Amino acid sequence: MAKKSTGLEFLHGTQHENQLASDQKKGLEQPAIQVPYEESDGPIIALQNVKQIRTENISLRDAIESRKTVRMYETTPITLEDLTYALYMTQGVKRNVKNKATFRTVPSAGARHAFETILLVNNVEGLKRGLYRYLALEHKLQKLESAPDINQKIRRAALKQPQIEEAGVVFLWVADSYRMTYRYSERGYRYMFLDAGHVAQNLYLVAKDFNAGVCAIAAYDDEKMNALLGLDGEHQFVIYMASLGKI
Repeated sequence: MAKKSTGLEFLHGTQHENQLASDQKKGLEQPAIQVPYEESDGPIIALQNVKQIRTENISLRDAIESRKTVRMYETTPITLEDLTYALYMTQGVKRNVKNKATFRTVPSAGARHAFETILLVNNVEGLKRGLYRYLALEHKLQKLESAPDINQKIRRAALKQPQIEEAGVVFLWVADSYRMTYRYSERGYRYMFLDAGHVAQNLYLVAKDFNAGVCAIAAYDDEKMNALLGLDGEHQFVIYMASLGKI
């Protein structure tokens, strides 16, 4: 009998009837709802309260009908206010329930919200070029240590796609897989990929509010991209990316 394709094995292996009891059902302690960080990891930057940010407030219908992928951007920088708005609308925490679950601006299976947001900043007012992490629980940024040519390295890992260096900022969503599989076992991997789509779609829609364009990116060398961010590729890995720039 011919061996099943990898894709079909994934579908079969993540069916409900093939799942072992999750660690949640076993009564094990749940993982943290955010990957821990140290202030010594890099400078912390407070972000503006999103309620103070005024946008074009275009209709949802207009945002959906005009949505398109944009790979070429103007040299006009993304403002820090724009970036703050985009971060909140893609992973912002509306309510933290006793550090056991969060309700955010995007849906997630079981409110697990298994993503961390890493930013490659190329052209954002008030920010130096390089890597940053969005601390969603605190609504702050943390500057991460990175090589001076990190944008070139990430571009090469993304199969040399030019928008990586031409965008004002590139979002790299990192899956912290146990946050999801703790509750849903292997089926949780399905949910993480579905959740990634929810997040990217929000970025597409809100970008219209500040005259920006988005290109979702799934074509990249997983091992190289994970290595650049110091990820092991199993417990934590880049699940999706998107470039954002003025148009």
